[in-house]
Amino acid sequence: MTTQYYAAASLDGFIATEDDSLDWLFQLGNVDDTSYPAFIAEVGALAMGSTTYEWMLRHANEVAQETGTAWPYTQPVWIFSSRELPTIDGANIHFVRGDVRPVHSDMMKAAGSRNIWIVGGGDLAGQFYDAGLLDEIIVQVGSVTLGEGKPFFPRRLVTPPLNLISVQQFGPGLAELRYQVPKAAR
Repeated sequence: MTTQYYAAASLDGFIATEDDSLDWLFQLGNVDDTSYPAFIAEVGALAMGSTTYEWMLRHANEVAQETGTAWPYTQPVWIFSSRELPTIDGANIHFVRGDVRPVHSDMMKAAGSRNIWIVGGGDLAGQFYDAGLLDEIIVQVGSVTLGEGKPFFPRRLVTPPLNLISVQQFGPGLAELRYQVPKAAR
């Protein structure tokens, strides 16, 4: 089992615009032509921040057109939020707040031998990193710049540096970088 932060970012390091738009990303290709199908097949549990969850709610129609359902995950999902949020019928969702460590323990039990995906945002992934629970960072870098927005990983991560595991190109606009978080940082 591996705890992974898997997300796309602009060339200048943002996962969304300042108003949480992901429109920049969708012009770069079809998700089925990336590593996502193989990645999600190995995921047993997900962690998601409230901004990401609210984006899913606002774009339920587009998600349904793309995936066939407004909620594309069959795995249990833990939503981190300090606010009350609406639920989605039929979705296996757990609303939580506070420290990521006890939640990670519950996620491990639910995932079994499969991986845990930290969907986003960047600060949530940073909290898992701060707690020593993040094993890998997988970023698909898009061939656009946003100038400002929501940072991919709002943490200073210098010593020890991440270990580059692989680099892969998807179409003319995406390069995927896969990094292992050194054990000293976990």
